[in-house]
Amino acid sequence: QVRLVESGGGLVQAGGSLRLSCVASGTSSRFFTINDMGWHRQAPGKQREMVARIDSSGNPNYAESVKGRFTVSTDNLKSTVYLQMNSLKPEDTGVYYCRLQAGSTVSNYDYWGQGTQVTVSS
Repeated sequence: QVRLVESGGGLVQAGGSLRLSCVASGTSSRFFTINDMGWHRQAPGKQREMVARIDSSGNPNYAESVKGRFTVSTDNLKSTVYLQMNSLKPEDTGVYYCRLQAGSTVSNYDYWGQGTQVTVSS
C-alpha cells in the first residue's frame, strides 16, 4: 500500500521561505515504476492546481507563477520529494498536496497525500 506523508508547512511572512517534504512508502516493488512526483496546491475557493513536478529522469516542470522561486527535487532513492519555496507571496497560501503517479504492467496509479497548510502573511 503506497502512502504519502507531507510535512514542512506553516505560517511565514511574505518574502520568507519554507521547505516541504513528502515521504513515499510502499513503492519498493520491482513491478511498480514511479513516473512522476510533485506538488499541487489548493487555495480557498479555488481549484487544485499543479505547482511543481519532477519526472523519473529528474526533469522538473513548474507553474508559471512559481518559476524562479520554487524548486522541486527528490532524493536518490526517489522515495522523498521536496519543494523548496523562496520569496513566498500571500497568493502562495493554500493546502499543498503531494502527488505520486506510477505504473505497473497492468495499471496506472495516482496517489495523493493528506495535504499540508502553507499560509503566507502580508
